[in-house]
Amino acid sequence: MLQPTDPGPHTSPQERAGFGRTPPNAPGQSPSKPLQSNGDFWTTADSPGQQFGYDTFRNLGAPQSSAPGLVGALPDSYVLGRDDEVVIAIRGRTRQSYTLRVGRDGLLPMPDIPPFPAAGRSLRDLRADIEARVARELGGSEAYVSLGQTRQIAIFVAGEVVRPGLVPLPAIASLLDALGAAGGIRRTGSLRAVRVEGPGGARVVDLYAAIAGTPGSPDLSLREGERVVVPPLGGVVALAGDVTRPAIYELPAGAGAAPLHSLLALAGGALRPVGNRFLSIGTDAGGRRALAELAPGSPVRRGDAVTVSPGVDAVSGGLRLAGHVVAPVMRGVGARGGAGLRALLADPRVIRPDPYVRMGVVWRQDERTRVRRFIGFDLGRVMNGAAELPLREGDEVILLSQTDVLWLASPAVQRALKGDVGQGAANAPVPGAMPGTMPGTAPGMPGGGSPATAVSTVPATAAVGTTPMPVALGPDCPALTALAIAARSSPLRFAHARSAGFPDIGTPGCPQLFVDYPALLPFLLDQSVLLAGEVRLPGLYPVLDDTGLDSVLAAAGGAAETADLSSVEFAREPLENAGAIPLSRTLLDLRSRNFAAVRLSPRDAVRVPLGFGDRDTGPVSLVGEFLRPGTYDIRRGERLSELLARAGGLTQQAYPYGAVFTRESVRQRQQEGFQRTARELETSLIQVAAGQAVAGSRQGSLDLGGAINAGQALASTLRDARAAGRMVVEANPVVLASRPELDVLLEPGDLIVMPKRPNEVTVVGAVLNPGSLQFATGWKASQYVRGAGGEQRFADISRAFIVLPNGQSVPAGLGSWQAGGPPVPPGSLVVVPQDPSPYETWGFIRDLTSVLGQISISSAALAVISRQGR
Repeated sequence: MLQPTDPGPHTSPQERAGFGRTPPNAPGQSPSKPLQSNGDFWTTADSPGQQFGYDTFRNLGAPQSSAPGLVGALPDSYVLGRDDEVVIAIRGRTRQSYTLRVGRDGLLPMPDIPPFPAAGRSLRDLRADIEARVARELGGSEAYVSLGQTRQIAIFVAGEVVRPGLVPLPAIASLLDALGAAGGIRRTGSLRAVRVEGPGGARVVDLYAAIAGTPGSPDLSLREGERVVVPPLGGVVALAGDVTRPAIYELPAGAGAAPLHSLLALAGGALRPVGNRFLSIGTDAGGRRALAELAPGSPVRRGDAVTVSPGVDAVSGGLRLAGHVVAPVMRGVGARGGAGLRALLADPRVIRPDPYVRMGVVWRQDERTRVRRFIGFDLGRVMNGAAELPLREGDEVILLSQTDVLWLASPAVQRALKGDVGQGAANAPVPGAMPGTMPGTAPGMPGGGSPATAVSTVPATAAVGTTPMPVALGPDCPALTALAIAARSSPLRFAHARSAGFPDIGTPGCPQLFVDYPALLPFLLDQSVLLAGEVRLPGLYPVLDDTGLDSVLAAAGGAAETADLSSVEFAREPLENAGAIPLSRTLLDLRSRNFAAVRLSPRDAVRVPLGFGDRDTGPVSLVGEFLRPGTYDIRRGERLSELLARAGGLTQQAYPYGAVFTRESVRQRQQEGFQRTARELETSLIQVAAGQAVAGSRQGSLDLGGAINAGQALASTLRDARAAGRMVVEANPVVLASRPELDVLLEPGDLIVMPKRPNEVTVVGAVLNPGSLQFATGWKASQYVRGAGGEQRFADISRAFIVLPNGQSVPAGLGSWQAGGPPVPPGSLVVVPQDPSPYETWGFIRDLTSVLGQISISSAALAVISRQGR
């Protein structure tokens, strides 16, 4: 039993990137339900979406309670019957109008004139008879005859209709009106074998002639007393695919087959005029599905399904522009195959800003082997009309951006050149990338073409498009995987790129171009030259053979002002396929800036050295009591006295003896010394604890735990201490003028802080009242200690020391045999340490005095810097 079912969309095969796409529904196709047989061929995806013709009756039906109204004028061939209304207007000698009805006797009565026989006569005959009799009997008058209301007839409609039964219709109704009044034909009924039976005989009506335009003039008229019978559906075939009106069509009445071309005419013809393929799905004698290729004149049997598709499911005459373009576009090669790059890029607005003009790539497929290869071209010369490259069917023209080329020198590519792509992911956006493209289908590996040429064979496939969406490194960037495999298999292939020495900073994402074309990355590196040194954008730049250095420098932003053009290093690896790859280096004098004379080839390396400059690489800062403090740039070999002179000298309040001179390299060494001392201190603590555990006893009242805690706290303080990087220098211009050997050489980053002359001396450590005392001329350390209340009970006065204003440390001379020590200058720091006994026998306490001295010196210097920086 054939059952209705929902249709599925039908689309023909298509090329990637939109080649050969067929719309799912042809124009004018309405959704419907096709026939389906359980387990039969109608369940296949190629079955069409509807049964043809049944929607014709959708709007023809009328409620049975009201008769359809008349539309338009009645024809002269209309045959009158009883109850028809005739309107007669007489003009001339008399002016009269009559509305008369045909009686049961078939006569039309009229005043002053004998009745007219009307029933069974055509409107034409009745009109002529009335006009002649009025003209004869009413001389000087004319008659005008028309019909008013027409009679109603009853037609019996039976068979495969929605509402079978007696249907009231106007006398002028047609077969289509009767079928519409009965609700239309069911999908199980026939449209090509409708029978009309009556007193005048029976006839078969093919409705396809009325609704589909097949040859023939069907008699659709109905007469009173006739009946309409719709038989079951006859043989059907299905047409699907690339036709104007895919559907299920009924074969002519009684026919078991029909020529394919006649069925295509029913379906409106194929969408393409030529190059079609007709695939028939039918059944063989054993009931199995059978596939067959048909010709337009081949017969199609009932139950067959014919799919119309392209004869060759391939694209012809197309090419694609992708990469750094406003939007990927399709173009045709042309009727004569004469399209070229100039015509394709005639409108520069299709190219996005900042393209890489030294190289574009054509991805071309060999006509015989179907293997893809890259062909490079100079985009700038093509845009200027100085170069041309004929294009072929299926070419993909890929344009590069400056961002794509700069990525060749990225850390991710450098790691891949070492055979490593598993360094994590990078999801940072890539400037210039474009969204909305298809991902690559396979990484693909480049062939081993000669790097000295602009053509490399690559047996790889990848999807097209650009899109700039950033992706992760490693597995999500197939270009890096392809490069890593190629680099491991041929260590010398990318030797020029490995020697670039670019810093491994950041992890930029993989541009979409290299996701779509994974094999493009090894090809571009094969075709690149290394430009390093004093250029604005050092990197790897793909070029064609015999490209001028001027063009590559222009792509890199030009040489820097600090470049030494008198000794530019030029390296080349001439490939002669002789088993050896010699490397030749040449020093070029390019001070004439005739860069165009240097012709480059892929794998060349150009290093622009740094020129010797008298200016140093960083500034020096002057803070405090200078006439003109600030930040000064210095030249190589400049000394402190020269800088002081540039700053106008010192103010009257300056204290040169207390100047703080800091240097970054010294600070780093001091910081490392703090860390090293902290480690040594912790090692000594472990040794002491282990020795006491072995001895198993304590010496007197010795608190070993407290001593170890104190040592750990001191180690933590050392780690957290901030080194000042202070150097002891002479900053008095008068002394520097008399003793030039004390004049220190300046380095970038140096800081000179000149404080005001202080008037105090600070005493810290094991004294009763630590603090600052007013400076007294001639006082020694012992006097300042007494001024601070004297030393504490456990003070170690023999190890007391003085931190002088210039950063030096000297013994304080507080011992009985040291005679009170030297005079203390203003701004000094007197440090009285704690007596280390009874722990002095342990190694970890022995050097605490020097450690505390280092911390004190750094703290004092930082305090001076902080005060002067306010």
